[in-house]
Amino acid sequence: MDLRLAGAAVLVTGGTKGIGRSIARTYAEEGARVAVTYARDEAAAAVTAASLHERSPESYAVQMDLGERASITAAVATVAERFGAIDVLVANAVRWPAGVGRFADVDAGVWEDALRTNLEGTAATVRSAWPLLAASERGGRIVLIGSGVTRHGAVATSAYATAKSALEGLASALKWEGGESGILVNVVAPGLTVTEGNLERFPDEGRDRFRAATPSGRLSVADDVAPAVAFLGSPANTNITGAYLPVAGGRD
Repeated sequence: MDLRLAGAAVLVTGGTKGIGRSIARTYAEEGARVAVTYARDEAAAAVTAASLHERSPESYAVQMDLGERASITAAVATVAERFGAIDVLVANAVRWPAGVGRFADVDAGVWEDALRTNLEGTAATVRSAWPLLAASERGGRIVLIGSGVTRHGAVATSAYATAKSALEGLASALKWEGGESGILVNVVAPGLTVTEGNLERFPDEGRDRFRAATPSGRLSVADDVAPAVAFLGSPANTNITGAYLPVAGGRD
């Protein structure tokens, strides 16, 4: 299927590692111009940008801190100036809460920071890009990266799950507002996905439990998630909006 992405201006937040990197690579392979954001790891961003250049010479990386509104605004403005448009926003950036534990033990500051970054930071990114998406000649597309934890839950994920659940509510509201200007807004929700971060975060026995509870019998990898995102965030998606699409082997 031709996703009709050649020349499209795509912004993938948190696009230098894991799922975000695979999403960015998929868009670049479709001929899109891709900007990826990174928070602190400039070296990883440089490696990702170099790999994207092989497929899409105009692609590049830009610094953006999900916890700083000024940083978000500046990053979106930089991408818009460089590409002359933003046709697609993939809001993938996330900050895993530090010092998390069971709900009753989570420090109030940690809870507030998790929502400030993963919910409010994502919403601020959408807000900054919205006028550009509304002006897109291709029709703006937004894909919010959610999480299967909002449906099946897990111990010691209350702050993260709350923030990700709120993104589903945001998409439900924005599908109406976006309809006024041709913007389609959807949520893609990976389950436990085999990435560098999750290999560190979840021990072998934890991954084995998730795998045993997955109908397909295997955990997703980043390249399972990317095609779903690329389709929903493309002109080939002509009328799907407000959807929640799990990519988790049937678990969600």
